[in-house]
Amino acid sequence: MPRLTLDREIRLIQDETLLLGSLVEQAVLNAVDALKSRDAAAARAVIRNDIFINDKRFAIENRILILFATQSPMARDLRLLAAELELITELERIGDYAKGIAKVAEELANDETPVPIREISTMADMAVSMLHRALGAFIAEDLDTARSLPAEDDQVDELYKTIYRKIVQGMIADPSSIDHSNQILWVIHNIERTADRVTNICERIVFIATGELLEMDSSDDELESPES
Repeated sequence: MPRLTLDREIRLIQDETLLLGSLVEQAVLNAVDALKSRDAAAARAVIRNDIFINDKRFAIENRILILFATQSPMARDLRLLAAELELITELERIGDYAKGIAKVAEELANDETPVPIREISTMADMAVSMLHRALGAFIAEDLDTARSLPAEDDQVDELYKTIYRKIVQGMIADPSSIDHSNQILWVIHNIERTADRVTNICERIVFIATGELLEMDSSDDELESPES
């Protein structure tokens, strides 16, 4: 494949990746909005649309694998395409988090138990903003943004801890709210993990530009995850 053709294929893959990222960003925001409005129909739409995210991810992956098989890319092109594979995997997983949030929103649609939705919405907006800027940095190979974004993950983590403690205190005060509260814990867990995966994307940006694989997040083990 001539160089110009390979460059064109890579640009097309990047365009499709940005489209996938846009679908994922919207899925997270729509899922949280469905929870906020107690809108079961909106929640079900997010769940249904997850198939489009999955299909887009696999289509991009197939396109990349064809380039690997037919072109044997070297050096920088190899790093870029390998990082693209990692990126679309991260995006697909974030789509799964959005689907999980939507499932909770559907289950709680007819439940009038209070939800700390203002804090949850703020947390989601922060994570989606991080994701949006990370995708732009990925395409532009913007090292400054890639190196600065993980610090914002710490802010998401702090808000996660604040909401987590508030929910646990509510469970202690009212044991009848435990089932409801556990579902909300999963919502904030999924949003927190979204921000963590943005940090993973930033690591891949550094890898593309420098060839170095760096660990940019050391906070995961400190979080009070509802899985623990």
